[in-house]
Amino acid sequence: MAVHYIENDFIRVGVKEHGAELTSVVSKKTGFEYIWQGDESVWYGQAPILFPIVGRLIDDTYTLDGTDYTMPKHGFARKSDFTLLSKDSDTMTFILSENSATKAIYPFDFDLIVTYTIEDNTLRVSHDVVNKNENTMYFSLGAHPAFNCEIGDILRFDEKETLSTEKIDLVHSLRLPDRNPVLNDETDIVITKDIFNEDALILSGIKSEKVTLCSDKHDRTVTFNLGNAPYLGIWAKPAAPYVCIEPWCGVNDDTNKVADFSQKVAIQSLPADEVFNFTWEAVFSE
Repeated sequence: MAVHYIENDFIRVGVKEHGAELTSVVSKKTGFEYIWQGDESVWYGQAPILFPIVGRLIDDTYTLDGTDYTMPKHGFARKSDFTLLSKDSDTMTFILSENSATKAIYPFDFDLIVTYTIEDNTLRVSHDVVNKNENTMYFSLGAHPAFNCEIGDILRFDEKETLSTEKIDLVHSLRLPDRNPVLNDETDIVITKDIFNEDALILSGIKSEKVTLCSDKHDRTVTFNLGNAPYLGIWAKPAAPYVCIEPWCGVNDDTNKVADFSQKVAIQSLPADEVFNFTWEAVFSE
């Protein structure tokens, strides 16, 4: 599995061609690995890119213009081989375009271009979705990076938030109408061994631009810019030593089936020949 690297005096970043998935961010000062390294017995992923859906569809199917299609959870990009488009000392760009396999489950012509850029101790990840069709293209897009952490670490928003999480049907991975409170005019979510027993926290209406992963035990932090995404997923396997910070431009289906994919909650609609950009950023400090 080909992995490509960029580095500077502060960090070394590795990205796999498969899924254009972030696989490593190592501090040049301490050697600390910030990215979860994957474990088949816990969770094999590291930082999958979610496209052209986020989460799960009802019965893993959707209807577009009267035709039914089957789409796996989180879409196909995370399990597709991207092509390295360009690379220099501090930037590398990968591309995935439509092919016969994607057209069978997603009938659009597209380019998904993902660019990783480092500047000092900052990593910027930019996603461009290009609509190559003569009509409007519908999709969702999300990031899913997993950062190494410990139980008791803190996710700290940069503003006081009052937030509740949408509940998930644990059998079908669909959103339910019930909500559970998470924050009440507060900034800190403490990562406990039980916090993800009912799956991800799915948050919306966030005022903060950033959330920082930090600890009372050390000075190491990851300050994550959410990129103005309308949803934020926070997830890990219960009691696992990582946490996923997941800005989403899209969301799981709820239990109400819509007639057409274009009516899906939080779906992005992109006119012909236009480009949709979503960028997140992480600053690694010690």
